[in-house]
Amino acid sequence: MHETDMTKALIVTVRNWWEAQSERPRISHVHLTVGQFTCVEPVSLQFAFEVQTRNTFLEGAKLVIQETPLIAFCYRCQQEYRPEIGIQYACPDCHSPMEDIRSGRELKIDRIEYCSDSVETHASNV
Repeated sequence: MHETDMTKALIVTVRNWWEAQSERPRISHVHLTVGQFTCVEPVSLQFAFEVQTRNTFLEGAKLVIQETPLIAFCYRCQQEYRPEIGIQYACPDCHSPMEDIRSGRELKIDRIEYCSDSVETHASNV
């Protein structure tokens, strides 16, 4: 389950940001963009996040995952298409092999929502 290792890396990244803040804010949400082609299982990632953030600065924070679809481009047909993960990666029209992935490999922190002592909600890109 590589979601566990990914979650550890996510927590380290968020901790580095959090420790760099002049006032350590209370983080309420961590928003991720996860591509379908990363083979990350969102449910497993959610579970790993909940388990690994217990009794930490992130306890109670919600992990919000936005999935992006796998989209490829066929040079022969000059069109984008959506390969079926694990079934058919070639172009559905001409059957050329998948060469150019336009979307679906993303794995990034989109933003962090947090509250400072003034109880305002802020969002920050990491």
